[in-house]
Amino acid sequence: MSRRLIVEVAGVIEAPVERVWPEIVRAIPRTELGEHVLAYQGGWWYRGEWSVTPDHGGTRLVHRVYNVAGHHWAVALANRLFIGFRERTRRSFAEGLTHIGTRLGCATRLA
Repeated sequence: MSRRLIVEVAGVIEAPVERVWPEIVRAIPRTELGEHVLAYQGGWWYRGEWSVTPDHGGTRLVHRVYNVAGHHWAVALANRLFIGFRERTRRSFAEGLTHIGTRLGCATRLA
């Protein structure tokens, strides 16, 4: 599968991976599930991947969005040249990060 990274965002949840991972699995629809990595394939071009790793004082959550259609120009045109896409992705990720922190009763921060 050909894929091209469109955007990457990351944050830290101040709880151990063992507490964070089940929340991620529960919250994010998925088409693939691995050890501390899950992916969602959506539409004709989109692949979102989320991963967790231990971080100082908690868990680092990374979200990556890939173009898997192969023709970057067609995907860019279909998505209005991705104008504002990075900011919308970061804002949505921050909201999800805060929600998980609230559920776990711990602090979060964007990286």
